[in-house]
Amino acid sequence: MNFKKIFITGGAGYAGSCLVPELLKKGYEVTVYDIMYYTDKYLPKNNSKLNIVKGDIRDSNKIYETSKDHDVFVHLACISNDTSFALDEKLSTSINLDAFEPMVKAAKRAGIKRFIYASSSSVYGISDKKNVTEDHPLVPLTLYNKYKGMCEPTLFNYTDKNFEGVIFRPATVCGYAPRQRLDLSVNILTNFAVNKGMIKVFGGDQLRPNLHVMDYSDAVEVLINSESKKIENEIFNIGYQNLSIFDIANLVKKVVEEKFPNKKDIKIIREKSDDNRSYHINSDKIKRILNYSPKRSIENAVEDLCDAFKKNLLQNSFTEDIYFNINRMKNIKAE
Repeated sequence: MNFKKIFITGGAGYAGSCLVPELLKKGYEVTVYDIMYYTDKYLPKNNSKLNIVKGDIRDSNKIYETSKDHDVFVHLACISNDTSFALDEKLSTSINLDAFEPMVKAAKRAGIKRFIYASSSSVYGISDKKNVTEDHPLVPLTLYNKYKGMCEPTLFNYTDKNFEGVIFRPATVCGYAPRQRLDLSVNILTNFAVNKGMIKVFGGDQLRPNLHVMDYSDAVEVLINSESKKIENEIFNIGYQNLSIFDIANLVKKVVEEKFPNKKDIKIIREKSDDNRSYHINSDKIKRILNYSPKRSIENAVEDLCDAFKKNLLQNSFTEDIYFNINRMKNIKAE
């Protein structure tokens, strides 16, 4: 496809702060539309091909006006993760669910040719199936996951030959990004290992698929560039390694001890958890249809984080609210 102008909601967030620079490097013109809960300071603002709009996805008129003349609409914006969602369910519902259909309609009216929606692999809830494929029933355990799933058919209600829709369900994202999150499983464990010399594991037996944040970025680029006939009204799982939380903890321990020889014998402490999400996603479909496979492992993600800590890129990693979505939302009184 010959798409040149990309409109990204939530482009100033964790995944967006990796995706946007990569698209700019490839010569795309990019508009980031973001409410800026986490500021815009992690974006390459000196790039002439980047346009930054401070805006709310609940404002469908502004979405319409600012997305005109773009080819592809990438929807990343949401109140992300269960604890942040539960902080203010009314706010979260207004952003993650109520805003979705008016936004899709606005994008279609604006002449967008392709709409890419970031759902979540957590829509599957708990499954003991060996491989969870895209046709697996959605059994969400929380409203955050439920709303992610409810928005999927809404998009497909509006697609046609002039307005394509494609959905991806990424695994839990990990690794270093300019706008870092330290409230995601691999990143949490690495922060504790590096800075506390110990790792707390809540539960441990739950299976969690993971995806390096740069592979997330690569996958979105693949969805931007793929032929229409291969992506129209399709849903793709995107994950790499499916490991238990306890196995991830042991892997983090190994990598951190190698990266920081002075931190030998990092302790792993197991505690009870009420987070029962456990599933093993299968990502064969995107490999078969689009020839895409993630390239980076959990080890790579931990190594990248260790390097960032060594370079002092992640200072005050337990107290700075920018790393923790729920803390940031509390402190800025998000509304």
